[in-house]
Amino acid sequence: MSQTLPSPLFDPFAPGFTDDPYPQYAALRAAAPVYQDPLGFWLLTCYDDVSWLLRAGLSVEDRNVATSPLLQRREQLYGEEAARPRVAMLYRDPPDHTRLRRLVSKAFTPRAVQALAPRITGLVDSMLDAAEQTGRVDLVDALAFPLPFAVIAEMLGTPPADHERIRQLTGTVVRSLEPVVDPAVASAITAADSELRTIAADMIAWKRANPADDLLTALIDAEDDGDVLDDEELIAQTLLLYIAGHETTVNLIAGGTLALLRHPVQLALLRDDPALITNAVEELLRYDSPVQASRRITTEPVSISGVTIPAGAFVMASLGAANRDEGFWGPDAAELRLSRGNARQHVSFGGGPHHCLGASLARLEASIALAQLAARFPGLALDGQVAWNGRINLRGPAHLPVSLGG
Repeated sequence: MSQTLPSPLFDPFAPGFTDDPYPQYAALRAAAPVYQDPLGFWLLTCYDDVSWLLRAGLSVEDRNVATSPLLQRREQLYGEEAARPRVAMLYRDPPDHTRLRRLVSKAFTPRAVQALAPRITGLVDSMLDAAEQTGRVDLVDALAFPLPFAVIAEMLGTPPADHERIRQLTGTVVRSLEPVVDPAVASAITAADSELRTIAADMIAWKRANPADDLLTALIDAEDDGDVLDDEELIAQTLLLYIAGHETTVNLIAGGTLALLRHPVQLALLRDDPALITNAVEELLRYDSPVQASRRITTEPVSISGVTIPAGAFVMASLGAANRDEGFWGPDAAELRLSRGNARQHVSFGGGPHHCLGASLARLEASIALAQLAARFPGLALDGQVAWNGRINLRGPAHLPVSLGG
């Protein structure tokens, strides 16, 4: 039986939602944990349902979506661009996803990530040195953005580029992951995507002429049983790694810092026990997920918690809601507790075949950055108004003014 309700319980455009979506999530879990939005998509907010969906092997390809108001709106906004096949592995099903991920994974090993630790530490030290000179900084601009951006650029081995322009373009492109209702925004996304594709193609051409021991060269050379990435796939995977390699980690570092500052007792625990940092990062990921939702598409009817979802339906797994589900985490699910024993069971990196490929890199960057920040500045404090980025899915602070103390 459908749980479509006369008034939408889920309204991401409601005032204050992007600052704090969790009250809406709690209301959904209580009233309609398997919820059909008037636009036709379904939203899951309970941990067990979300966890099942992520691992169920459902589709991620738009071609499997039945006609729906959501799809019609996308076609109206994006026109011909909406019909262009998306070849990044994030949007592909097996066997294409399996092939692409296997090729990319060969150039993205845990050993390669761990080898970056000294370089990440050096970058954090230099950025905090610069911040200390002023005593008061916007932590997003001083650390949370430049650190993962520098790391993924170095990891890929990209040539010198206009990083500020790339930052602007990627910030626009990721808005495609949000509900878009303004044709001007859709047009800006399309233009930014086109410009980024040109930049990526130029980077790849440069790298073919200047190969090195880096990820982009490895992607160009990656082969599996005679299979290599074609030009379109190479551009798509390069942009996916470039964007995913910094956009989400920005939110983890900035959002994690904000959560610690708003919970001084927990921050004091971390300072007293630096070894707590590994579990602290897991709890911060759970407490405020940098990615709030992940989508799947049904190819046949599925039953979730007694509700039948038809074939061809968009189903959104609310990672942020699942990470605060009292039914799984207990009565203190909405509280930050760095010593939480099962914190690593969060779903912030997704799950199943599409589990985030860069999870280990994000964990490493956040661990080093937050540990250094906490240890080096005992007087660290908020020093101004926090401004959220206004995004529904890739949620995090856009501005985080802090005083580093004496």
